[in-house]
Amino acid sequence: MKVIVIYESGSSENLIIEDRPMPNPKNGKVLVKIKAFGLNRSELMTRKGYSPNVKFPRVLGIECVGEVIEDPSAELTNGQKVAAFMGGMGRDFDGSYAEYGVFPKSILMPFDSTLSWSILGALPEMFQTVYGSLHLALKMQKGESLLIRGGSSSIGLFATQMASKFGLSVISTTRDRNKEQSLLSNGANKVLIDNGLIHETIKEINPKGVDKALELVGVNTLPDTLLCLKQGGKACMTGMLSEQWSFQNFAPMEVIPPTVSLTTYDSGAVRVGTGAFQEFIKDIENQTLQMINHTVFPFTDIVKAHQFMESNKASGKIVMITEHP
Repeated sequence: MKVIVIYESGSSENLIIEDRPMPNPKNGKVLVKIKAFGLNRSELMTRKGYSPNVKFPRVLGIECVGEVIEDPSAELTNGQKVAAFMGGMGRDFDGSYAEYGVFPKSILMPFDSTLSWSILGALPEMFQTVYGSLHLALKMQKGESLLIRGGSSSIGLFATQMASKFGLSVISTTRDRNKEQSLLSNGANKVLIDNGLIHETIKEINPKGVDKALELVGVNTLPDTLLCLKQGGKACMTGMLSEQWSFQNFAPMEVIPPTVSLTTYDSGAVRVGTGAFQEFIKDIENQTLQMINHTVFPFTDIVKAHQFMESNKASGKIVMITEHP
């Protein structure tokens, strides 16, 4: 089989396609024929060397969709469609940048769908991150106001749809004025062009502040996002589009306003149930939720795909397919 492997951190050209023997599943693992996988900013950061716990060489990739080839326990039948979700994938062990993968059964979710592999490949981590952030971390409630910082990202666009469908009033931000209409089309009630400091503008719109905030940009905008919240409000930091992991000289009582709560969501640590994922797929099939724009690359164009992700020109998810759909 062919895999995309990185031997040392650096530029996108460090991603190399090579042949490897077909792996054998053992000890609670399953052999999956990978049909498609989405690209994620965390993989870009790992490629650059910003993930010190990841050892090279490594096959990156924290998500994929495909079909079961062999499950020694026979709990999953051959041909069953499955999605793989993080849980050390592409970091502690080889991930989805491959034609086949052996994954722990604990990170696999079986599902049924008539959607194409190129669409399905965009969904696993996008769904889990959005659902987990909004429902598990923020515990969103109908009628609340929600600020989405970094709204033109794939996560931001789906979060806008899901929150709007649930009955929230959504303010979404982008640095690119050309993406304003896309955010409005996805259900945002208002769009702000983000210059890094928006809390005064938010208070002009909602004098008391917003109920909830989803932070997708990172620690450089998080202090300002916290200032956008009303007393008793809650922010969830989920994304790091700015590629910054941590604060320098973090002083909680200076950064976090009184009575405001700050939480996080990590899809590798807290898993959303299979039933919710299947319902999400049905919403896409029934067009209750609209599939956002996604760009598809063939497996052999991994270098170009990483360069495209790094350029920040993508609108929505980038998906790699291992064969023609």
